[in-house]
Amino acid sequence: MLIDVLNEKKCFKLVCGAGNEDVEEVEKLVYIYSLAGANFFDVCANLDVLKAAKRGLKRAGIEKDRYLCVSVGIDGDPHITKAQIDSDLCIKCQICQKNCPHQAISTDIEINEARCIGCGICKGKCPNNAIKMKTKTQDFDEILPPLISCGIDCVEFHAISKNEDDVINKWQKILFFYDGMTCISVDRSTSGDKDLIELVSKMVDMKKPYSTIIQADGVAMSGNSDEFGTTLQAVATAQMFQNSKIKAYIMMSGGTNSKSIELAKMCKIEPHCLAVGSYARKIVKDYLDDESCFENALEKAHALVGTILND
Repeated sequence: MLIDVLNEKKCFKLVCGAGNEDVEEVEKLVYIYSLAGANFFDVCANLDVLKAAKRGLKRAGIEKDRYLCVSVGIDGDPHITKAQIDSDLCIKCQICQKNCPHQAISTDIEINEARCIGCGICKGKCPNNAIKMKTKTQDFDEILPPLISCGIDCVEFHAISKNEDDVINKWQKILFFYDGMTCISVDRSTSGDKDLIELVSKMVDMKKPYSTIIQADGVAMSGNSDEFGTTLQAVATAQMFQNSKIKAYIMMSGGTNSKSIELAKMCKIEPHCLAVGSYARKIVKDYLDDESCFENALEKAHALVGTILND
């Protein structure tokens, strides 16, 4: 059971991307990381994507002791935003296309929404301010029931917002539909530490003790390098929640990489789970583009997963 690997602190979650709706890529990611030993998989709240993840597990031949999570977000959450290009301002310089790490922008500067995960790199690189990020709103009443019926092991709520009332209302909506393991994904970008701890504590108290995971995000979608500095904020956020004594599991995410567990140990942080997204996808990119690169990609994935499973 998922709770068992969390209690054993032997849980590795592959983050396919809360905005990643590319079914082929998700199936490949789940396939290769399941073979590499990952036991928890996070996908966007899209039924076709969830089914693709299930196909990935079946293809790997390892469906037992593998757990699936769907992620939902709130207005303003970067995980469910998509890039939009203003054609009147775009000068067709292709800087955005060349810098997109997810190949979500074509050479004629069109956004492929299925591949865009809302990282905002293109927006930051645009010399003419022609790109905006827009939230892809989600109706929980519409999307959650079919996902739950399909079979999931966790619902993750990206509660990154300054509107506490909206956060609580949407959290209660999730709990109305789903009584299994839940996850609250938060970072320190919109609240001070004290207010953030109070909010998460209030949310956790709405459920049984240790039926919730706190995903302590450092800097979301920033794990493109394998450095201690990249994962530093994730470790600091995890430390804050570990010290809070909230009766929940702690998962490190956001800028996480192969150095995350090593740095956590130095700081005497003991997360129950390590979640890796951008870096995990980056190291197997060759395989995603060309299946002949499978063996090399699997070796890299196995090494990354081993940083927590072999600890």
